[in-house]
Amino acid sequence: MSPIERNRWGVVVAYAALGAATQVLWLTFAPITTATAEHYGVSEGAVGWLAEIFPLLYVVLAVPAGMALDRWFVPMLRAGAALTAAGALLRLGGDSFGWALGGQLLVAIAQPLVLNAVTKLAGEYVAPAARPAAISLGLGGTFVGLLLGLLLGPALGSATDLRALLLTEAAVAVLAATALWMALRSRPAGAAAIERPIGLHELRTVWDDRFIRALCVLAFVGFGVFIALTTWLQGLLEPFGVSAGTAGAMLAAAVVAGVATTTWLPAAAARNGAERTVLAAALLACVVCCAVLAGARAPAAQFVFVAAIGAVVLPALPVLLELAERRAGSAGASAAALLWLAGNLGGIALAVPVGALVHHAALAFGLLALAAAAGLPFAWRLRSPGGALALGDAIVAAEARE
Repeated sequence: MSPIERNRWGVVVAYAALGAATQVLWLTFAPITTATAEHYGVSEGAVGWLAEIFPLLYVVLAVPAGMALDRWFVPMLRAGAALTAAGALLRLGGDSFGWALGGQLLVAIAQPLVLNAVTKLAGEYVAPAARPAAISLGLGGTFVGLLLGLLLGPALGSATDLRALLLTEAAVAVLAATALWMALRSRPAGAAAIERPIGLHELRTVWDDRFIRALCVLAFVGFGVFIALTTWLQGLLEPFGVSAGTAGAMLAAAVVAGVATTTWLPAAAARNGAERTVLAAALLACVVCCAVLAGARAPAAQFVFVAAIGAVVLPALPVLLELAERRAGSAGASAAALLWLAGNLGGIALAVPVGALVHHAALAFGLLALAAAAGLPFAWRLRSPGGALALGDAIVAAEARE
């Protein structure tokens, strides 16, 4: 590998570290809600907003962030890195809920600029054959960040002292942001780096494409199921004697399993042209796992099937994003934004009814199984995203005619 190639992969590694930092900061207070409420003297509901502002702002900012990245990629990604570090440092400004909320707000604004960049980063810095691996590595960082976020709070935070936790996470964020700023000095690999205006017309062209819409439906269903499950797992399993600690271990196992499969499955799917099969198999596995969980009473069985859902759902995201990048070309960040938006909306749409059924576990898991099954026709209808003229090239050609 030449020094230039090493530098370009260094950008992907630095990006993965920043993605991990955003997730760590998002979940800072989620595993220690009661202790945080006691420390800041607020209700547990108020503490919940420290995490809930992230998906809410993502729904609002996903598309504008994607368009901004397509127009000014490097400056916008650097802005996302700077805001992430600034938010982590702002939480150290004072030992009060207001400082914590202000910091979380800055990181929540930064998150769409960071996460939406994953496909365009791969498209601009890595050779086409290696892009599935680059996308998997970039997203793998966010998955590792989810796991660290679940572990750091209980390990370092308590009702009497949150500063050690906040200092550790600030150091992680600042180091990751600095590494990405430095790595982005490396020039992109090819023509995809030529930035061109992406506006509402181009975004409409992306959305009007049937292939992109099918990917959005799959993101809506797949990550809707996963988000709903992670939100309500402990409440659903509590009647069967599953404690909060055990439910947390199940979710951690799901993330670990997802990280493990993400290291190889998306690249293998792209190499063998098996993306449709992988996505359909992931949805079918979700149907089976949720159906089993609807009737399972043994904690060991529940543990296995929750972990299995993580193992099949998490690697599906890089598969979807890689397909979107190939289809959308120079509008890759906008396409990624639509997928992230669909996934967050799916989480909201499924978490609400599952929450209403939290005391009826069989019905709740049955609903999730039906939702996963609803995505199967969209997976089977997928065809290759390639062709004589990719979507991004079609946009360029249309502008040239104008």
